[in-house]
Amino acid sequence: MELRRLGSSGSELPEVGLGCMGLSSVYTETDDRSAEDLIRLAYDLGVRHFDTADVYGANGHNERLVGRAIIGFRNEVTIATKFGHVLLDDGSRIIDGSPEYVHRACDASLARLGVERIDLYNAHRVDPKVPIEETVGAMAQLVHEGKVRWIGLSEAAPDSVRRGHATHPLAAIQAEYSLWTRLPEAEHFAVCEELGIAYVAYAPIGRGFLSGTIKSAGDIRPDDRRARLPRFSDEHIDSNVALLDTLIDVAVEVGASPAQVALAWVLARKPFIHAIPGTTSAAHLEENVAAANISLSERQVSRLASAFATVSGDRYPPNVAQHVQR
Repeated sequence: MELRRLGSSGSELPEVGLGCMGLSSVYTETDDRSAEDLIRLAYDLGVRHFDTADVYGANGHNERLVGRAIIGFRNEVTIATKFGHVLLDDGSRIIDGSPEYVHRACDASLARLGVERIDLYNAHRVDPKVPIEETVGAMAQLVHEGKVRWIGLSEAAPDSVRRGHATHPLAAIQAEYSLWTRLPEAEHFAVCEELGIAYVAYAPIGRGFLSGTIKSAGDIRPDDRRARLPRFSDEHIDSNVALLDTLIDVAVEVGASPAQVALAWVLARKPFIHAIPGTTSAAHLEENVAAANISLSERQVSRLASAFATVSGDRYPPNVAQHVQR
């Protein structure tokens, strides 16, 4: 895989990483042994960027899982985790970006991961109650204390990125980006280019939709998180399935799977993009890594972009979307 610079960190990483959220039974049932084996296989395949968060899985399950899996090669990989979501007793979440919480959350993540330092520490969401300068200032203190190497923001508006970067250099920003989620193209990419910040694209295969295997809402189990996302609902999914025809055509042209073409398209957009597709399947993991070797022509890139210019349905329901800055 091609090495790409991780923003101002000075470090280079293979362009495809692994988003680990799904290994904590978010979309389908998983078991810890298989999940840990998948992380080790990713390492064997050349993956060096593993992304988790303190809120993935109950009681920090995903961080503990990742921490156990990477013991044998800890110093050879970049571990990214996130803070900011606070679970309340009624099951709802609030966002906390207060300096006090930043420090408390970091210490808890370090303990769960079993590491002395977090490589990339991200604010999972921007707290509207706290100036971004205060949140990033606390994150900068963690850097000075040696608990964190680099910092970043997730789902942050361009203005927050600029103000945060002015407080302390951001190595990366993270947000969803794929053929059917294109909002970052409007302003975020320009900010990354201007400030030298990496863009970490999560869900680059559209939470599995761009694999072409989901054709109706009935293909998703009721306990699958995607069943609560508008784009996968009965109201919208038929319109979105129709968009897949062009993706499938291009996949046939290049001799790859639709998922691989979707991932190759993301990587072709900008040289500062790092993709972190998630999977629970060894076969899909191997596909994702191999997608880095697929070259799309300018015509194919443009054709795909045009085909997915209009998507039916929001990516999040209102209770989740309220925490995403635009």
